[in-house]
Amino acid sequence: MKYNYEYEIKYQEVDGCKKLRLFNLENYLLEVAGTVADDLGFGISVLHPMGLTWILTRLSVEMYEMPTHCDKIRFETWIESNVHMLSTRDFRIYKPNPDPSLKGREEWILIGRCKSVWAVLDLNKREIVNCFDNPIFEGSVDGEVLDLPRVRMTTIPEPTGSVPHTIVYSDIDYNGHCNSCRYLQAMTDAYLPDYYSKRVRLDINYSKEAMLGETLVTHYLLTEDGVQYQQRNEAGETSCSAKITINELTN
Repeated sequence: MKYNYEYEIKYQEVDGCKKLRLFNLENYLLEVAGTVADDLGFGISVLHPMGLTWILTRLSVEMYEMPTHCDKIRFETWIESNVHMLSTRDFRIYKPNPDPSLKGREEWILIGRCKSVWAVLDLNKREIVNCFDNPIFEGSVDGEVLDLPRVRMTTIPEPTGSVPHTIVYSDIDYNGHCNSCRYLQAMTDAYLPDYYSKRVRLDINYSKEAMLGETLVTHYLLTEDGVQYQQRNEAGETSCSAKITINELTN
């Protein structure tokens, strides 16, 4: 089953070029995923009393156009699978067709797509658990597979630059760790390539949760097609890695 949600881009969500920030786009995707989980009966309000919560482990987003202030966007989403302790949720992102000949008939143009992978975390043990045999998940899988191959991340041995960030109060979410979007915000604050008027792809992997007071260093490496990031804690462990890939539009 497919689910559709519409939003209007707010002024505080766009940058100096009046385009939706990448981490605000990620926040919309998380909001939609959470809303669907709530509607299907296995959202945070159900999992938290069980000592469980959803966490994002991997996200791939390909955008052909970035929305701007006051744009209306539609997210179509569905659950591709719930297997091997992981839930895969896919998205298509649309904007209204501006063709005036439609005369009030709203048609939508595809401007992006996304594949996200989620897991259930035991809040006490801080470990991923398998709970998809629970009856609350029955009948929730649509099954359509979104063709968006995974991009593999590599270690950055000699970064172009490194920028530290200490996890503070505003970074922490209700799961007691750094919010998923805050990692990406710190990365793009460290370095953001010029991707406007181009096809942009974001791939981000979450490896180890960061807690209040921890310092993460964002190492970034400029590449021919964009920039790669790796965030490491004081012990040298990778908390999060990402890549922004830029390509010329072909359609």
